[in-house]
Amino acid sequence: MTQAILQFGTSRFLQAHVDLFVSQALDRGETGRAVGGILVVQTTDNPASAERVAALAAGDGYPVRVRGLRRGERIDETLTCRAVRQALQADADWPALREAIATDVRVIVSNTADRGYQLDERDGPACIDDTSPAPRSFPAKLLVLLHHRWRARPAAALSIFPCELIERNGDVLRDLVRSLATRWHLDAAFVDWLGNHCIWANSLVDRIVAEALHPVGAVAEPYALWAIERQPGLVLPCAHEAILLTDDLERYVRLKLLLLNAGHTWLAERWKVDGRAAGETVRQAMNDAALRSGLESLWSDEVLPVFTALGQRAEADAYLVDVRERFLNPFLDHPIADIARNHAQKKQRRFLPIVALADRLQCGIAQPRLRAALADAG
Repeated sequence: MTQAILQFGTSRFLQAHVDLFVSQALDRGETGRAVGGILVVQTTDNPASAERVAALAAGDGYPVRVRGLRRGERIDETLTCRAVRQALQADADWPALREAIATDVRVIVSNTADRGYQLDERDGPACIDDTSPAPRSFPAKLLVLLHHRWRARPAAALSIFPCELIERNGDVLRDLVRSLATRWHLDAAFVDWLGNHCIWANSLVDRIVAEALHPVGAVAEPYALWAIERQPGLVLPCAHEAILLTDDLERYVRLKLLLLNAGHTWLAERWKVDGRAAGETVRQAMNDAALRSGLESLWSDEVLPVFTALGQRAEADAYLVDVRERFLNPFLDHPIADIARNHAQKKQRRFLPIVALADRLQCGIAQPRLRAALADAG
């Protein structure tokens, strides 16, 4: 039986986020709560992913252990996710994937690796042929499957949810797939169908998934958000309290970037500049009185006035309550060394927008910590 949701990726994040949401909606059993089960596709040759696919294909479900703080309460519970009903490997099962996309799929979800949107020069128009093996890149795989869907069921609704942490991820993936279709000289009617019939959702996903369980499963924090930009005709994979439909996605992107992400990067800045312990975690930093005071001052003096000027101070204050609990999670050992990777680039992405917004909104704040960090190229 073909499932209603086709998912590219086997990551622990998807297991504890989208897949768990669908499972909980299916468990509730109410009409309209979920469009159906999930067919997971492994798109890489990673041995660990192959092991997960084999475990998922067994159909026994898998554990998601939720551990952390929620409104001051310690949470430590294990849930069972049963939404994944089929699991395939793209290279080995390409004909089965072609068949699946041509039938009952209504929703496509992806969360590929950091380089998941990169193209492969070895992929080309010959990949469209029904006898051709799977393309190498994810965008080419998606293009070929969508072309097969267009030929088989051009009128059927199809919503696509990229979950990669890329700004306006739906627009980016749509434009990439359409440009690839044009480069391959595919039918103009198909290129038009990609842009005007398929619904490409821009969204923001947010949940810390601390570790993978073997062979499949994950440990995650209680906090979870999937903010999705509202569009006409959009079909959600399920209804869930962590899914938020919004006409102002940028509002939620800004909260995460300027408060949570910037907070992480400020701790990484202090970790590097002050030569702190190599294995220091976010929780340990939050329990250091001097570091905690510095972070709170950064938020109150250099970031929150920007939200005040935007008319969003109450939202920002409420969001910070969750951020503090997440940073203080007693079950999560989040090494600052991990956050400090690509530190110079992260400072530009996370600090510069705060300074630029403060200048544009004429907040009248000095922002000495942010400006000093930006002035240091390290």
